[in-house]
Amino acid sequence: IYLNSSKFLQTHNAYRKQHGALPLTINKNLCRTAQAWAEHLLSIRTLKHSNKDYGENLYYAWSSATKKLTGHFTQVVWKDTKEVGVGLATDGNTTFVVGQYLPAGNITNAGYFEENVLPAGAKVDSKSTGTSE
Repeated sequence: IYLNSSKFLQTHNAYRKQHGALPLTINKNLCRTAQAWAEHLLSIRTLKHSNKDYGENLYYAWSSATKKLTGHFTQVVWKDTKEVGVGLATDGNTTFVVGQYLPAGNITNAGYFEENVLPAGAKVDSKSTGTSE
């Protein structure tokens, strides 16, 4: 089963617009790998990254307790990222949601953060990957 990927995409793109990044598109292959990883996380009941070649955000909820692995908001708004996939696994009590991104963001090389994570209010330049004034 797929999470409502259109709502997931819509929410991501709203944040991206606020930070001057072009909208993402859904990648069905990423949805499949995200779904498989979410199901794996549910089976082991552990929150951990898959360590693949794409960016990744994870969410975990159990009953009324919620734990988020949330150091990756910058992946959501990373300007050079173009595609996203999402997966959800639940047993009715425990839920894991996995978002996977291509190309991966959160690169720590000098200058990458400044070029890809624009301040809130930056305007989207649809002609290039840069921003306009």
